[in-house]
Amino acid sequence: MPRPIPIYKDHDETYRADSCALLIAATEAGSVRVEALRHGHYPGRALPAGALAGVKMAGFWDAASDQSWGLDWHRNEGLEITMLEGGGLEFGMEGRSYHLKPDSLTITRPWQMHRVGAPHVTASRLTWIILDLGVRRPSEEWKWPAWLLLSKPDLDELTNMLRHNEQPVWTATADLRRCFHAISQAVAGDVDGSRVSHLAIRISELFLCLLELFRSKDVKLDASLSSTRRTVELFLRDLRRHPENLALKWSLESMADSCGLGVTQFVHHVRCLSNTSPMQYLNQSRLEVAAAMLRERRAASVLEISLACGFSSSQYFATAFDRRYGAAPSAYRSQAGQASRPTRDHE
Repeated sequence: MPRPIPIYKDHDETYRADSCALLIAATEAGSVRVEALRHGHYPGRALPAGALAGVKMAGFWDAASDQSWGLDWHRNEGLEITMLEGGGLEFGMEGRSYHLKPDSLTITRPWQMHRVGAPHVTASRLTWIILDLGVRRPSEEWKWPAWLLLSKPDLDELTNMLRHNEQPVWTATADLRRCFHAISQAVAGDVDGSRVSHLAIRISELFLCLLELFRSKDVKLDASLSSTRRTVELFLRDLRRHPENLALKWSLESMADSCGLGVTQFVHHVRCLSNTSPMQYLNQSRLEVAAAMLRERRAASVLEISLACGFSSSQYFATAFDRRYGAAPSAYRSQAGQASRPTRDHE
């Protein structure tokens, strides 16, 4: 059974372990230099307890040649900001692809699926910071760490910009380039927390420079990007885009809880978005994915497909499928196979 992609949950531990193993192997092989400081389970040297609270990871990699690893689609536990200092790099966000060039700056929020490499990382130097602001959903309140040296009005303005505009790629200013370079130097030179003060100042300066970049642009803001309805919209989209989530044992309460909402509000938003109830939407999604699997995964049995899509009973699956598509699953598969076979011209 494939592992589910978390829906508004913390970063997938299994994915993180896989990625760490790839980075460590590449570092040991000498094909890339990786320096990082972290809290939690990310790769790198541990920050002292309580230092730079909220910083999940700050670091850089320097790959002088193309690599045999990449970071597949995932979410982070915080706001991630990266800058490409050298080389070129493929970057993906919510299914769209971008080619990063030197000075490309990316901004990724916790609910946004993204990847680095297509599928492998090319020769590049990338610096990044992941800062946990206590949010996993678009509608939650952002909580900046107390050590960040920005005034409340500046933080409020920056938060408004980051919540209501989701442009993923920007061009860094000279001040931002200087900040990222100073962060990478501080990370590389740290010994048991010796550069924590430097990092606090440089990260604060980075966010101030980011705010100044926004102020210099005609940034289009959309208040709906932080609404509870959008939280539900993204949840429903995740169910369809990642079939492995359909196999989870959802209840109305657990679906609402995953969006951080009460049942009544959750049901209201689902009806507005889909004109169905949440459980009807879930079953329709399961049936649509099952139909695609029947057409595409010829070696999988009907029972395997029904379980993979979250149906606990093959009999109920067959009944629901027949009601939706007018044929039993096996008959539907047979019809789909016949329709896809090439026909011969009559001699």
